[in-house]
Amino acid sequence: MDGIAIERLGHEGDGVGGGGYHPFTLPGETILSGDPPKILTPSPDRVAPVCPHFGRCGGCALQHASDDFLARWKQAVVERALAARGLSAPFRPIAVSPPNSRRRATFAGRRTKKGVQIGFHGRGSDRIEDVTTCALVRPGMLALRPVLEEITRLGASRKGGLRLLVTECDGGWDIDVSGGKPLEGPLAASLAALAGRADLARLSWEGEVVALIRPPAQVMGRARVVPPPGAFLQATPQGEAALVAAVRDAVGDAGRIADLFAGCGTFALPLAERAEVLAVEGDGGMLAALEKGWREAEGLKAVRIETRDLFRRPLEPLELRGFDAVVIDPPRAGCEAQAARLAASRVPVIAAVSCNPVTFARDAQALVAAGYSLDWVQVVDQFRWSGHAELVARLSRTVAG
Repeated sequence: MDGIAIERLGHEGDGVGGGGYHPFTLPGETILSGDPPKILTPSPDRVAPVCPHFGRCGGCALQHASDDFLARWKQAVVERALAARGLSAPFRPIAVSPPNSRRRATFAGRRTKKGVQIGFHGRGSDRIEDVTTCALVRPGMLALRPVLEEITRLGASRKGGLRLLVTECDGGWDIDVSGGKPLEGPLAASLAALAGRADLARLSWEGEVVALIRPPAQVMGRARVVPPPGAFLQATPQGEAALVAAVRDAVGDAGRIADLFAGCGTFALPLAERAEVLAVEGDGGMLAALEKGWREAEGLKAVRIETRDLFRRPLEPLELRGFDAVVIDPPRAGCEAQAARLAASRVPVIAAVSCNPVTFARDAQALVAAGYSLDWVQVVDQFRWSGHAELVARLSRTVAG
């Protein structure tokens, strides 16, 4: 029986072959197209998925692939992105977060005629998969299901669903809800009472704090930071530790560091143990949390903050003078404007953190063209079984700017 030969994986992890995309397949396999496809010739890298929801839940795309294969593939994704821009670099060993390490996840909640649905969206659909187990999230997160059901029962409209962002923190569980009814008096009172009964650290509604039982702190170096509701955080503690360690290694003994797109202080606060840091971020709430964490910590060097939209107002070469290193961690769109200013600067070392190999390669190309060398790259995989890859890279100036 003839079949379709899978040639490679696309950027989302679907197999590519026969002019189309085929989920849950691997390079070298022969298949018959379908949903799911029928595997005629399996790859030696194929393994049994660890989760009974795999294939229906949209949270994982690659549980059918071995860990060794995924490590090789994610590094190859970065290598291809660099090669497309004429770049290459030595690669350090990949850092992979273990199963059940995700400290934050967004659940979907919906009211129905029969009651309430809680889970994750199905693959490529608005359907909610009723998740009873998950190999990604931290132990205890799924035990919050009765709380999430009650929040949905109280606050979801019949016309739309809720997004329930659940984060494990030093004080327990932090939940930020969006997409629900307006937060009026009776709803706010009911939600606050629920948060107390459930012993949540914090419950927020569309970014507004409804109940604060304990500060939902995150440890960043020697500091404890209380992020604003819904603020960006790294997905796993292990992934964050790998990123911080690589950034520290990249900047070395730099005495003055600028941390651009600093967020709540993931890099700025650990780096302040040995260096003076300027933390620049467009979100004033996250910067305020960073500064408070710094002020309450002991043994840190000076940290200055600046609220600034680095897409519209990147730091200019004159402003970058005097810094021994720059750390840059932009969103998926990258930092084209800021990279151009860095290229024109004399900053000796850049530690670049990225969640998008394609935009990283674009920005790195501008820096290399201006006289920087791409010294090394380390891939960090804190989104197991997905097509998502993060990285840290060290660039150093070899030609005066």
